[in-house]
Amino acid sequence: MPEPAEPVAAPVATWRKVVAAILDFLTAFFVGGHVIGRLTGNLTEGGFALEGAPALALFAVIIAYFVVFARYLGGTLWQRLLGVR
Repeated sequence: MPEPAEPVAAPVATWRKVVAAILDFLTAFFVGGHVIGRLTGNLTEGGFALEGAPALALFAVIIAYFVVFARYLGGTLWQRLLGVR
């Protein structure tokens, strides 16, 4: 008896992948930047101004966002909302 075929997922449109990546970056940047700015006292009238160690911390948060969500949670926030994963 032949084994049942596994369902093949339809390819995802490139524009969805690009939009998800842009929105994920903006989400991680603004949420992470605001949280780090609040914790370090670097909030300004227009948002946050991070220099030195807080800026490096934001860089690490952005990388961690993509790695943790993609590897352990089945996709980033916007990938899941837009149906990329």
